[in-house]
Amino acid sequence: MTDKREKGIGVGARRVIAYVVLILLSFLCLVWFYILFINATRSNAELGRGFTPFPSTYLGKNWNSMIHGTQPILLGLRNSVFISVTSAVLSTYFSTMTAYAIHTYEFKLKKFISTFILMIMMIPSQVTALGFLQLVTKMKLENNYIPLIVPTIAAPVTYFYMKQYMDSTLSISLVEAARIDGAGEFRIFNTIVLPLMKPAIAVQAIFTFVSSWNNYFMPALILHKDNLKTLPILIAQLRSADFLKFDMGTVYMTIAFSILPVIVVYLLLSRYIVSGVQLGGVKE
Repeated sequence: MTDKREKGIGVGARRVIAYVVLILLSFLCLVWFYILFINATRSNAELGRGFTPFPSTYLGKNWNSMIHGTQPILLGLRNSVFISVTSAVLSTYFSTMTAYAIHTYEFKLKKFISTFILMIMMIPSQVTALGFLQLVTKMKLENNYIPLIVPTIAAPVTYFYMKQYMDSTLSISLVEAARIDGAGEFRIFNTIVLPLMKPAIAVQAIFTFVSSWNNYFMPALILHKDNLKTLPILIAQLRSADFLKFDMGTVYMTIAFSILPVIVVYLLLSRYIVSGVQLGGVKE
């Protein structure tokens, strides 16, 4: 009885510590969002006097300054949504297809191709930026979304995650059974593999969307027209405005406005992440 009681106390203590740590981490993650939204309700003069934990009365004024200001924020929102959604869809779909091909087929150089894809992960985008920009210029694709969307199809990180998830969830027997029943490869992939991969696809779709949404480096090099620029570029231009036009309240409002689509995407896809349930399959 004493041992059981001591074990119960030990489990309870560990559970309390776990909850305390999780609450602390949640607070540290959310407090910055709270500060951001509070600052979005304050004027430039109030922000200059320091931080206060209570909202002010300049929310409407900052909103109007953002919408009717010098930068086309709503147009930038549309551009960012189009690029990010398209990139997320193409990246997750073709990365899953690549992982499926390497997972199910046996062919020469299979291990080499998989290793080569992973080696590309080590090359930072800044190293290849100059050559990529020269290629874009020669192809006359400046001020075009194609150079920002098409390269996301080849996403080594997304492929690696999909391959690891597929190794633990997708049974070769399931694919072979579908082939025996006469299903084609594209039908197997679209109707069997993709539903099984929903949790992994949701995770990588969020990561790809956020990465594309926050991308400033390549869009700043390629997009020069104001009606094509994305939100990160427009926010940077707001922050670099001259002293007479600079309004920190408008900047905070724009930043708060820019993260709302990311929150919406997470809320839409989080149910697939939390569930994490394999929708079908058989054991070897």
